[in-house]
Amino acid sequence: MRFSQFAGIVGCTTAAFISIAPMQVEAATFKVISGVTSIDRDHEDILKRIGLNLTGSNNTVAPIPSNYLVGFNIDSATNFTFSDDDSFTPLSGTIEHTGTVTFNNQITVGEFSIGFAPERIVNDASGFFLRDTFSLNTILFDLSISEPVVFDGQNLTIPDVKLLVSPEFAKILGNSDLTGLFAGTARIDAQVAAVPEPDSVLAVLAAGAALLATRFYTRKIKCI
Repeated sequence: MRFSQFAGIVGCTTAAFISIAPMQVEAATFKVISGVTSIDRDHEDILKRIGLNLTGSNNTVAPIPSNYLVGFNIDSATNFTFSDDDSFTPLSGTIEHTGTVTFNNQITVGEFSIGFAPERIVNDASGFFLRDTFSLNTILFDLSISEPVVFDGQNLTIPDVKLLVSPEFAKILGNSDLTGLFAGTARIDAQVAAVPEPDSVLAVLAAGAALLATRFYTRKIKCI
């Protein structure tokens, strides 16, 4: 057997091994791209007790489920990413919304932004928070997540999000004792897309190169 033939066979074997060798599965990254965040009707009743009456809404959408009070569309400006490590692990960014609500015909809040800050994990608060970006530009509620997050690779559902009055909002309302007060329930129903990881891209390129090498050496041997 010629040396060139032997080298070709070894090259084919190596390339084939590279192309089929199992790779360790790592946690994938996903980005929220659309969806609806809905507020339950108990939110309106609870806020009435502290003097906030819902008197109007603008640019809102149908809530999910339909018996909730109001829905806010998840805007394309959203850049929130998370990992499926341990089922759901927030990484970076925020979930941006359109739509506003008005209380007492005076205070209009909305275009809400949901973010995550580890330093806000206090007592029942999960670290997630809901910020008004329309008028007050402050965090209104810390979010408590009691039910497991549901994620199937394309859809993310956080079904039972409790709204807790933030220290910032309590200060605006003039009563620091309201901090942590349960102010209603929300639900997030979002569609997501996978974010290619740099290592994954390199792995695909390596597999493609290996496949090309296999075909090259196979053709070379046939020619010899």
